[in-house]
Amino acid sequence: MKIILVGANGTLGKHIRKTFQEAKHEVISVGRTRGDLQVDLEKPESISKLYEKTGEFDALVCAAGDVAFAPFKDLTLDQWNFSFRSKLLGQIQLVQQALPYIRENGSFTLISGILAEAPIFSGVAASTVNQALEGFVRAAACELPKGLRINLVSPTVLKDSLETYADFFPGFPAVDGLSVAMAFQRSVMGIQTGQIFHVGF
Repeated sequence: MKIILVGANGTLGKHIRKTFQEAKHEVISVGRTRGDLQVDLEKPESISKLYEKTGEFDALVCAAGDVAFAPFKDLTLDQWNFSFRSKLLGQIQLVQQALPYIRENGSFTLISGILAEAPIFSGVAASTVNQALEGFVRAAACELPKGLRINLVSPTVLKDSLETYADFFPGFPAVDGLSVAMAFQRSVMGIQTGQIFHVGF
């Protein structure tokens, strides 16, 4: 299976890449500045160029997308727009622009996160974007052509990231990267569509 992995060099992406490579799949690693190919999720034209280079493939997996963190009263319009362009519209465009390239019965697996269900201080933009992504996945699953499937993985904070983010997630359970990677594998290799796979909560 030929799998396009966006965010392949990130903390989580490395676990996902290893999981699929160990299962003998062909993984095209995509990052903002590193990897086999590069893409800027904020720029639709960059996504178009990505697919022109990849050609046909079987599955698109995304473990990327940024959001702004700031107290709600301080969030600027630019920060809202950045959050929408990167994590929300970036992933939506990855799906929509892939339709001419992805093979029949292929799949998309996107990422949101625990903040869709459990807000934290300064996480309003992240909660908003994550909830929107979950709504998109449920709705798009009803309309995708060619027998395509789409799911979303929503993990809690990663153990690998606790050194940086522990103070933002007091009392939250942490999950190891392999467990999250296995949820991506379940989405790609399984039969379900329109599903939100929660990991660690």
